[in-house]
Amino acid sequence: MGQAMRRIFLGLAILAAAAGCSRRPAVHASALDCMTRAMYFESHRSSRDGLIAVGSVVMNRVASDDFPDTVCGVVAQRGQFTPGIMTNPMPSRALPDVQAAAAAVLRGERHPSVGRAMFFHAATYRAGYNNMHYTVTAGGNAFYERRRPELVTQPSPLPATEGLTRG
Repeated sequence: MGQAMRRIFLGLAILAAAAGCSRRPAVHASALDCMTRAMYFESHRSSRDGLIAVGSVVMNRVASDDFPDTVCGVVAQRGQFTPGIMTNPMPSRALPDVQAAAAAVLRGERHPSVGRAMFFHAATYRAGYNNMHYTVTAGGNAFYERRRPELVTQPSPLPATEGLTRG
């Protein structure tokens, strides 16, 4: 085969991969690693519901015009998640469960009560803002949407609920 043909085949292979026609797994390794890191460092000692809720917030941010449009871009965004989230080691026996939950979120699973929430904090923290509409508390975190104050109908964290996700 000549050089020109090789270039054509290489170009077609690149186009097919870019269009999603390759035989690679649907979950990209770097997105899986970034999602795992977000879940591990923000909710690794919690329930599966807590892990899926953190992943749901990451995906809500990916879909928003206000945040980066990739999982890694969201997770690595300065000041948004735990310092060192992209570089600290993850030495835990829970890591396989966290990775499984991360893969489930990347395949489309979402926590049913997170809704459009793009923020969360430790459930024990009490913020003094009037624009926080809470949607669920799971895995030790309270998840919320930012709304205009007059549209907030749930201004304080809800009691923790668990057992809502599939897994």
